[in-house]
Amino acid sequence: MEKLGILIITMTLGLTPLLVSGQKYEEDRIPTASGELKITFLGHGTLMFTFQDKVVHVDPWTEQADYRQLPKADLILVTHEHFDHLDPEAIKLLRKENTVIIGTADCQPKIPGLQVMKNGDRKTFFGFEIEAVPAYNLKHKRPDGNPFHPKGSGNGYVITFDDIRIYVAGDTENIPEMKELKNIHIAFLPMNLPYTMTPEMVAEAARWIKPKILYPYHYGETDTSRLIELLKDMPEIEIRIRNMK
Repeated sequence: MEKLGILIITMTLGLTPLLVSGQKYEEDRIPTASGELKITFLGHGTLMFTFQDKVVHVDPWTEQADYRQLPKADLILVTHEHFDHLDPEAIKLLRKENTVIIGTADCQPKIPGLQVMKNGDRKTFFGFEIEAVPAYNLKHKRPDGNPFHPKGSGNGYVITFDDIRIYVAGDTENIPEMKELKNIHIAFLPMNLPYTMTPEMVAEAARWIKPKILYPYHYGETDTSRLIELLKDMPEIEIRIRNMK
């Protein structure tokens, strides 16, 4: 009975476990106008999107997955140069002859062949439009007074899969530029203190962006139930909690 109960809960949530060589990952399936988009939650800030036989990895990190057992990447998006987002070993394992790797200028020296996208750049790869958007801190700073993520050094990405626009915010706070984001269907917003946002900041950002589905991610030990409480008056935003510590 216990196993049956778990199965019913999983089906109700629309959540499918992906089993790869003993590793179990949560996976959501999102309908688009031209087929199903699969989102695989590998952990922390690490995601995998599969759409029309193409595989997009975001911030792959070997601490989160055995990439020898996962599909090779057609496209890799790196938000910034910090070790838990830029992992040369993970990229090496995922890379194939025609893999496109996108990142910031600070990432380029560490990854041969990486193409730089700056905040505001738009490019199309494999039919997917990619927009690099700002990701930075306004409030949270290091002891020396410098922000954990300075303005201009990191990217968030808006990825368009047919008629579905996904915002992967990277390491950022609720910056004013988020108010300019339009028609976002799915948003991944970080909630890892002290480096990114508090639940209150994420809630404010969600009110600006108004995604249909909100995934808090890269949230460490932050209490995700606080975010649900803060947005209980916004039933139009579906909050989905996945294992993305």
